[in-house]
Amino acid sequence: MISQTEENYLKALYNLTYLKGEASVNEISKRLDIKMPTVNSMMKKLSEKGFVHYESYKPLKLTEEGKKEAALIIRKHRLTEMYLVEKMGFAWDEVHQIAEQIEHIHSPEFFTKMDQLLGYPTVDPHGSPIPDHNGVMRSESYIFLDTCKTGDVVTLMAVQPSSKELLQYLSAKDLELGTTLTIFSIEPFDNSLTVSYGDRTSEVLSSKVTATLLVRPSS
Repeated sequence: MISQTEENYLKALYNLTYLKGEASVNEISKRLDIKMPTVNSMMKKLSEKGFVHYESYKPLKLTEEGKKEAALIIRKHRLTEMYLVEKMGFAWDEVHQIAEQIEHIHSPEFFTKMDQLLGYPTVDPHGSPIPDHNGVMRSESYIFLDTCKTGDVVTLMAVQPSSKELLQYLSAKDLELGTTLTIFSIEPFDNSLTVSYGDRTSEVLSSKVTATLLVRPSS
């Protein structure tokens, strides 16, 4: 059994390496707000346990076992967020910190039951994929809203990254997963979009916001 601290390192490394496959000690140091010598020490420890490929002054990579272990931690986190929203009535901006605590419970039966009660969801309340019980992460070919063109009709599928402040902003704008948006115009100066959805016929979204919204183009 690995410690809570080790789990936090593995999860951070997984998130940092998900797209490019590797990360630096400095990146982990900044992500976790931990001094670099401490990070180096932990990477050596995780390397000895077979979770990380570690060499001094070289990028860090997770081993296959490390990837699976990290994905299973993320699975517990995202299942918990979904349970809190779907079964307990929490808002999507209220669940992260609670899930951060529950993800460290070492009881596969607990999360298997949670998964069953939820009907085996494939995404969390923010649209992020939930790894399966083998740690396999499903991928989707979504695009960011800020890459769309005038006249495009898209459906909001995920928010990434999903900070509490952003989620509260989207809730105030009546923007939720599954919302269909039509892009009316793009402001050349700052790339803000004017969109319509639901009862809102002319809503302006800044580029800071549109760069976090993953959408699926309507066919």
